Amino acid sequence: MSLDEAVEAIRARQVIGLPTDTVYGIGADPVSEEAVGRLYELKGRPENKPVGLLVASLEQAASIGRIEGAGALLASSHWPGALTLVVTPKVILADWVGDAQRRTVGLRVPDHSVTIELLEAVGPLAVTSANLSGMPESMTDAEARAIFGDRVQFYVGGRAPGGRASTVVDLTGSEPVVLRQGPVAI
Repeated sequence: MSLDEAVEAIRARQVIGLPTDTVYGIGADPVSEEAVGRLYELKGRPENKPVGLLVASLEQAASIGRIEGAGALLASSHWPGALTLVVTPKVILADWVGDAQRRTVGLRVPDHSVTIELLEAVGPLAVTSANLSGMPESMTDAEARAIFGDRVQFYVGGRAPGGRASTVVDLTGSEPVVLRQGPVAI
């Protein structure tokens, strides 16, 4: 399967659909205010609810946020996988990517080979579940297309085999704090 169209859409600041190991998602270039704004608009996501980043590897994640100590151990034990680590960013991101007030960003390496290939080609993506805010998550590109239609530029074909949103752990304090329990037991 060629990902060229998905790469072109991301570079054109469009929103794409993509499978992950947890739920099917919609994603955009995290440094483009325009693209991230479109992501929020499509989903009807409240502006005060930050979106995290999917990354291709621990190395890519470490170039964006501080992953050390307990975070490095969790990442090496559970990535790729259904674990989102909330860390302090090292780079400036678009509004609503991460939490600007708390100065945090959620990072995750999905366990999905097609999505990893895409992330290696375009870099990190701001990704959220492919559903209208507060509604059930999509598991396939067909389900996402039924919700968003042509408002999403391109859909990477596939199914999300996990069916549950990731475990989220905040690493910005003195001790790790589980913010959402998911498939990875912490």
